[in-house]
Amino acid sequence: MNRKQLLFGIVGVAVIGILVAAYFVFYGGSSDDNATAGDKSGMQIVDTDRHLGSPKAPITLIEYAAPSCPHCAHFNETLFGQLKANYIDTGKVFYVFRVFPISQVDYAAESMARCLPPDNYFQFIDLLFRNQPKWDPEYQIPDVHGALVQMGRIAGMSEGQVDRCIANQSEQQRIAKVAQDAQTKYNLNSTPTFIANGQVHVGGFADFQEVKEFLDPMLKK
Repeated sequence: MNRKQLLFGIVGVAVIGILVAAYFVFYGGSSDDNATAGDKSGMQIVDTDRHLGSPKAPITLIEYAAPSCPHCAHFNETLFGQLKANYIDTGKVFYVFRVFPISQVDYAAESMARCLPPDNYFQFIDLLFRNQPKWDPEYQIPDVHGALVQMGRIAGMSEGQVDRCIANQSEQQRIAKVAQDAQTKYNLNSTPTFIANGQVHVGGFADFQEVKEFLDPMLKK
């Protein structure tokens, strides 16, 4: 069943910080750093975006996803490799990944990913997607904080580093703003959602042929 969840708690940075802290008390590829901000079909790319490929590509593709989203994980595991090989690595697509939180734990997961060097960002997101059953509360994890610490250790982070990353209020604010902007501009309320040169595709893709059918017409324009 398609899990389409409304965005959790974009009601102000202070409230977000309180909710994230309370949650943990209760539950006790490389990017192209030379890319510059640009605008394509009204799609503004900002310095804080994590991205792959050339910003000069004819298609700019933004994926809004959540680390705890199972359909996002499925796309990552089954189709992203083909997207990268056929479109990103060949200069056809400039790919931007943005987290749209669907639960409290997504704030923590993204905050951890942002603590890593930009070149390690996508490797950590991939690690989270492939290991959702080991840390996602949806899988009845008894100690979510401990599970996230374990994910962080795999990436070379200590428990103290993980906790400091999760507690970063400026990062909480940035995540909330990304999500709020997505709601305002695209009426986005579920993950994954893909925006390619301003065209919106809600939900995942059944197979790679659907990906091609979404992207290829834009290459002919």
